[in-house]
Order: sequence, then C-alpha cells, then structure tokens
Amino acid sequence: MENEIPEKYLPLGTVVVLNGGQKELMIMSYCILPTGEAYDKAGKVDVKGKMFDYGACAYPEGMITSDQLFAFNHENITKIVAMGYQSDKQKELSEFLVKAIEERNQRIAAEQANTGE
Repeated sequence: MENEIPEKYLPLGTVVVLNGGQKELMIMSYCILPTGEAYDKAGKVDVKGKMFDYGACAYPEGMITSDQLFAFNHENITKIVAMGYQSDKQKELSEFLVKAIEERNQRIAAEQANTGE
C-alpha cells in the first residue's frame, strides 16, 4: 500500500503525512469541528462551520498542549506511514461515518438551496 490511500475513515492511531508536509501526524479523532482559532501555512484561516475528517497530533511527540490539534481532510493525505489497529468494529464505524457525513452534507445543501445561500 505504498502510495495507495484507502477509503476514509482510517483507523485511529494511523500515522500519515499530508500534501506538502514533512511532519508525521497520528490520527486520534474523527469529524473535527474547530471552535477556536485555526492556522495553515499561510496564516489564520476561517473554519467557522467547517468540519474536517480527522484530528491528529504530531508524531512521535503526541499532543503536548490542547491547541496543537491538526484538522484535515482525507484528500490531504499523501502517505500512510503506519496503519492503526483495524477491527470489524472500526470498519463498521468507518462505514457509518461515511454514510452519516454524506447524509449531513445532503441536508446542508438542501437547506442552503431552500434559503438561497
């Protein structure tokens, strides 16, 4: 699976490298809704109302302070360094998340179409 990125959601504990990145990150959560300030390489970004597929910490350091969560989407992953623990329960959760997020996005699109946004 050298450069092949499987379908989302990857198991917790998976270590990845993002597009244009060098630092390894370890996935530790799903469906991140940032509530504070957020930054990318270019500086501060507006993330109000946005949801990201994954939350991760730097690897191997881990999360040293609570403001060091990296939020990103599946398509931002360039490389899987190490796959986290996979089980039937994890696969069921992945399938559930894919379906639930798709339904959420359809509902939001319908609401926006109805309000003319």
